[in-house]
Amino acid sequence: MTITESILTVLTVVFGTMLTRFLPFLIFSKIKTPPYITYLGTVLPYAVIGLLIVYCLKDSAYSSLHSLPEGIAILFIVLLHTWKKSTLLSIGGGTIFYMFLVQVIFR
Repeated sequence: MTITESILTVLTVVFGTMLTRFLPFLIFSKIKTPPYITYLGTVLPYAVIGLLIVYCLKDSAYSSLHSLPEGIAILFIVLLHTWKKSTLLSIGGGTIFYMFLVQVIFR
């Protein structure tokens, strides 16, 4: 791609991303938010986290020691979240702890 094509591609992607992010706010700022949309806003974050957990653990072999770092990291995340009640800390701390386990302890 030429420089012009690259710039146009990036601008198109930026415009598409901004449109999909801002359009719901523009639509629902003028009218009352439907109850179904409010309901989805309360249940979807938990569903997405559950889906991510299932997706991340789908290929783990639980009958071998290769899944030990995942198990230890999950236990760490549950304990950390129970203690601090911070989603961001749980996600970041769990990721850092898992990477430490995989790259240092379980080589």
